[in-house]
Amino acid sequence: MRALVLVPVLTRARAASEDAPRSAQRVSLHSPEDRLAESTGLAEAIDLDVAEARLVSVPQPRPATLFGSGKVEEIADLVKDEDVGLVIVDHTISPVQQRNLERAWNAKVLDRTGLILEIFGRRARTREGRLQVELAHLSYQKGRLVRAWTHLERQRGGRGFLGGPGEAQIELDRRMLDERIIAIRRELEGVVRTRELHRKGRRKVPYPVVAIVGYTNAGKSTLFNRLTQAGVMAMDQVFATLDPTMREVRLGSGRRIILSDTVGFISDLPTQLVAAFRATLEEVIGADLVLHVRDIAHSETDAQAVDVEHVLRDLGVETDAASGPILEVWNKVDLLSPVTREEAQAAARFRSHKPVLISAASGDGLDRLLARIDARLGAADEIVSVRVPASEGRLVAWLHENAEVIARETQDDGTLDVRVRIASEKKQRLLNALGRAGLTPNV
Repeated sequence: MRALVLVPVLTRARAASEDAPRSAQRVSLHSPEDRLAESTGLAEAIDLDVAEARLVSVPQPRPATLFGSGKVEEIADLVKDEDVGLVIVDHTISPVQQRNLERAWNAKVLDRTGLILEIFGRRARTREGRLQVELAHLSYQKGRLVRAWTHLERQRGGRGFLGGPGEAQIELDRRMLDERIIAIRRELEGVVRTRELHRKGRRKVPYPVVAIVGYTNAGKSTLFNRLTQAGVMAMDQVFATLDPTMREVRLGSGRRIILSDTVGFISDLPTQLVAAFRATLEEVIGADLVLHVRDIAHSETDAQAVDVEHVLRDLGVETDAASGPILEVWNKVDLLSPVTREEAQAAARFRSHKPVLISAASGDGLDRLLARIDARLGAADEIVSVRVPASEGRLVAWLHENAEVIARETQDDGTLDVRVRIASEKKQRLLNALGRAGLTPNV
């Protein structure tokens, strides 16, 4: 389908209508040009043929159409000339505005929230993902239902318990939506219970959970694949990953972690999606460490970082670099010029939280990243020295498998002096293994 992408540029920092949510009233930190490029990418993510993408100045938002009458007519001519069947308005528009614009342009109109919901609907692969997207879509439709049918109520009224056809249709649609929403929530409750059982199982092991978050297309899945050798789909496309994936990774200290790849964030992420995907994002909420992956080569990297932090705060995750569980990962350094790369390295050194510069595509810097993850998770690690007889080969193998061997020295009689760094949660297992062998550690 041929599509037209429009990005309204409001010259006054106020919402287009009283119906706009509070999230839409926040002043965007992204430039209009970046919003236009992002909106075009969103449209292309669902295989739309973008006939044209343009910025549209809106000096005074109109309650009925958002755009002024002259601009509406101009766009109507463009829609007709380009044979456009879908117009994407990168802004929150009310049901009344949507209906009026569709009539004026004789084409389907989608706002930013509706477009993102369409993309999520295509990207969901698992049953859980599809349920979450459907819940978000139904919640979105329900919120727009009342005003969408007001034109029918005006056509024929009713009194008492016998309403007009518009009122009857509203009640019918609302009841159907409510019933489906309740059914989906019940199914998702089962998903939440299953996930909690899995989390309890991991806590018994226990393996720390490291969650990867970031703006969409920041390179999260590429990094995940590099670290885990997994085959997660990684494409130069927004929302390439929707359903969460988890894999085990062994660090240099012998510590095993669970690495979790999550859905990408985006500016003005619809509140319906944040609510619907809360079960999935609980892996982020309960993570021991959160890797905030940033596309450092993107011109809007700082604005994207602010958007991600906003969503994390909404989820209840502490985003303060000094006290929170956040480790910033500056990705795509391979796309920087030598001069810009040196500037980024200098900037990272002066940051209090010391971000890690990497290229997930080439593998540059991944050893440093794994070492930083190990160090952050190993703040409570302990150093243990033990003398192992030559006959205890299995114990030596266990030490190499479960701890970081700092030093080892073989004596003349074959006895091995080993010094290891071990996670505090594994120390008791080491003591038990030594006790069975009749050995005593030197802490």
